[in-house]
Amino acid sequence: MSSETLYDKIWDLHRVRELTGGSTQLFVGLHLIHEVTSPQAFAALEEKGLTVHSPDRTIATVDHIVPTTNQIRPFADPLAEEMLKTLESNCKQHGIKFFQLGSGNQGIVHVIAPEAGLTQPGMTVACGDSHTSTHGAFGAIAFGIGTSQVRDVLASQTLTMKKLKVRRIWFDGELQKGVFAKDLILHVIQKLGVKDGVGYAYEFAGPAIQSLSMEERMTICNMAIEGGARCGYVNPDQVTFDYLKGRKYSPNGAKWDLAIKWWESLSSNENAIYDDEARFNASTIAPTVTWGITPGQAIAINSFIPSLESIDPSDHQLALEAYQYMRLQPGSSIEGLKIDVCFIGSCTNGRLSDLQIAAEIAKNNHVAKGVKAFVVPGSEKVAQEAESQGLDKIFKDAGFEWRKPGCSMCLAMNPDKLESDQISASSSNRNFKGRQGSSKGRTLLMSPAMVAAAAITGCVVDVRKFLN
Repeated sequence: MSSETLYDKIWDLHRVRELTGGSTQLFVGLHLIHEVTSPQAFAALEEKGLTVHSPDRTIATVDHIVPTTNQIRPFADPLAEEMLKTLESNCKQHGIKFFQLGSGNQGIVHVIAPEAGLTQPGMTVACGDSHTSTHGAFGAIAFGIGTSQVRDVLASQTLTMKKLKVRRIWFDGELQKGVFAKDLILHVIQKLGVKDGVGYAYEFAGPAIQSLSMEERMTICNMAIEGGARCGYVNPDQVTFDYLKGRKYSPNGAKWDLAIKWWESLSSNENAIYDDEARFNASTIAPTVTWGITPGQAIAINSFIPSLESIDPSDHQLALEAYQYMRLQPGSSIEGLKIDVCFIGSCTNGRLSDLQIAAEIAKNNHVAKGVKAFVVPGSEKVAQEAESQGLDKIFKDAGFEWRKPGCSMCLAMNPDKLESDQISASSSNRNFKGRQGSSKGRTLLMSPAMVAAAAITGCVVDVRKFLN
């Protein structure tokens, strides 16, 4: 069993009590809510005559259902408008801070909390959204939870769960030019599988991780869940501290110095014991693209769609399903596949650095004829910063649409949807059947730079050709 890891330390610090059956009641330091998974939870409180236990530890935003073209109220979709009104009402009733549209703070929940300094090392973070693992990039342990658990956290500020095992995923080397954090995590999921992380927390470590920016670390932790892990994290270091310094909700003055000392003490010890370890050489990783219907069905851009014989027998049925749904032949190249829609955004890759990288590719180029390409900033602050740098103009001049913040086509709980059997090059996190709004729509996951390159060429292409 693991010991002296960051996960073990934070777990012990937040343990309230042990319960029968081997579960632990765990204190939640930060609870993030949005309009989709909270209405039923608040209704359950109402039924039981309960109030929110710690409204000062709860932060709300709206992201999943908001349109990205016209955000004037009321929304054209009456259901979306009703969901937003319900969230507004619940936050007002219980005294919860709400990052409303137009406040300058609104955006995707996993973008706004870090940029505000709300997410900090040593925290336990919970949210009714599977990609809450994003916040582990700060040296926190963060869990996506269901609606019934949202109710429990609202009522008690605690979660009931069993302790996870810890797998360290170590990366030697450094990423090549044109290879990004998204490629790294897709590579890991492809090698380890989408189920191998079940029951684990993933600790991402090693020289290649230490050299990444905070936003890149968030991308990796964001998709730990796609490898089956319940959470993913990176030990806090100077990169973490530099990112947090001066942010609205970060400690300041003497409290900052004390916070640094405490945060440093949380890192996994040199002699920490792990339940398992996987090792990779980051310098060997190429730009990576999914070809199938899970994030684990991915290949390097210079590789070929695997034959059935090369796939583990337990995954044969899934592979056959993917070949048929995606209309791709084993042994064929993914490069050159024509694209209909290109989406840059999401809680995985909708941050400022993601847009900067994509803009470098888009600059002085133009979207291919017949391709719909659009960029959705992850938050109002990201949009403001991007526009101050002229990124919006670069994209628009290149033929991309510049949208307002929201989850957009990541999961299509809004007007942004694929149509019929369109193929999408997407910087989001899931390529499941129907994920982007059409029961026949086909999704290829890749880095923002790769999406921008696909938009310009009209097909999947190795972005390194643009950088060279």
